Amino acid sequence: MRRVRFAPSPTGTLHIGNALSAVANRGFGEWMLLRIDDTDPARNVPSGEESIVEDLEWLGVTWEEGARQSERGERYRESAAKVGVERFDGVTLVREDGSATYHLASVVDDIDFGITHVVRGNDHRPNEALHRALHAALGTTAPEYVHHGLILGADGKKLSKRAEGATVASLREAGIPAEAARAYLEELGIPRHDVHLDLSRIRRLAVATIGALSDEELAARTGVDATYAPVMRGARDLVEAREFARQVAEPAAVEIDAPETFERFAELADLPPKDLIRELKAVGGDLKSLRLALTGRDKGPELAAILVVLPKEEALRRVTGGRPSP
Repeated sequence: MRRVRFAPSPTGTLHIGNALSAVANRGFGEWMLLRIDDTDPARNVPSGEESIVEDLEWLGVTWEEGARQSERGERYRESAAKVGVERFDGVTLVREDGSATYHLASVVDDIDFGITHVVRGNDHRPNEALHRALHAALGTTAPEYVHHGLILGADGKKLSKRAEGATVASLREAGIPAEAARAYLEELGIPRHDVHLDLSRIRRLAVATIGALSDEELAARTGVDATYAPVMRGARDLVEAREFARQVAEPAAVEIDAPETFERFAELADLPPKDLIRELKAVGGDLKSLRLALTGRDKGPELAAILVVLPKEEALRRVTGGRPSP
């Protein structure tokens, strides 16, 4: 059985690169440990662990067991005594206060939880030799180490947490469905080389996800009545989906002068929306003015979807005189 671990420090919401490690471990391993690496109080932030758990649950990443390094100090001290030195290969194993550093704690945890494969970013590759040496000093067999490429910014440099889409929380707040974020990370798999964050791909996956949701699920995700689901399906994210619904529910009042288009619209009002729009196009109808009359905006959801949502009487009322009712 492949036993893996995802070991974030409680420093707040997950960086998209850390989320890649979490998804990669979950896909690779049959059993997974969520280990909170909190032995360095200076790096820990309030609610940092809760933020990580929230991000993982949102992504649908599960684990079989959890552990905090801060609760395993005695075990680390026992192992340090077995090694017999506070510095190993020039690296500090135990701090002055008696707490274990990352290297010792990580190796001891991998031993105690029976980790068979360590899947982590290339930035940890320099640690492999030291960790293998520590395993040898402790008389244990090192796990297999699998290092994957990092997610970089468009400029090829390290992706700052402040950059757009660089954290799980920022994707969630931007309205990206969890399924789309997870699908993007699964597509990357365990990349051999560094990759650039592709927000365009994430948004395409978001469009597909929103399009596949049932009316009821889409309503639940957006907090909008299911009646408006048809106009929300073309949105690029859930924030835009709510805005599309608002455009139809709360039309802005504007002055429009397109009497011939509106008269023809009234004549065709009994047709199915797509047929109606096709007929209007055939006679040179002003579809932009029709959209403005129905929503008060020149951009938004598909016109046919608007007509699906609006009852015929309401649509006719809005185009009368070219002024939608507020």
